[in-house]
Formats: sequence, structure tokens, C-alpha cells
Amino acid sequence: MGVGLKNLSSKEVISVFEKFGFVVHSQKGSHIKLRRESANHRETLMVPERKQIAKGTLREIFTQASAYISPADLRPYFYNE
Repeated sequence: MGVGLKNLSSKEVISVFEKFGFVVHSQKGSHIKLRRESANHRETLMVPERKQIAKGTLREIFTQASAYISPADLRPYFYNE
């Protein structure tokens, strides 16, 4: 496999974020809200419910999650290397 984004489902992406302390908070329609809370702030991510998440959407989820989790820690879950 070459370098690039993996093919991931919403279940796989949620499983990755659960490893970093996020939990499923709610779902509205086809979007699942994940949340991680501490004493003084709340971190929220949205994941679309799909069997396979589009590459552009997956890249955007990675970018948004990088605000809360080190990109170096996330990269092995999202990218083939």
C-alpha cells in the first residue's frame, strides 16, 4: 500500500477517538457527536455515519481532531505509511 489516507468507516473512526478518551455524546440524523470533557473545557468532534467515509471528509476530521490530539499520535490510524 502506498502513502495516503486509509479507507475507514465511521465505526473505525469512532473507535480511534475512543482510545483518546472521546465518547459518543449524541447523534442527530447521520452525524455522530463525540465529546471529551475535562474540568475546564469541552472538546467536540463530529463524524458522519458511513460505511466508508470520503477521503476529503476523513482528511477534515483528521485536521479538526489535530486541535485536540497530536497529529503524530493520530497519523498511524488515518494514514498508510
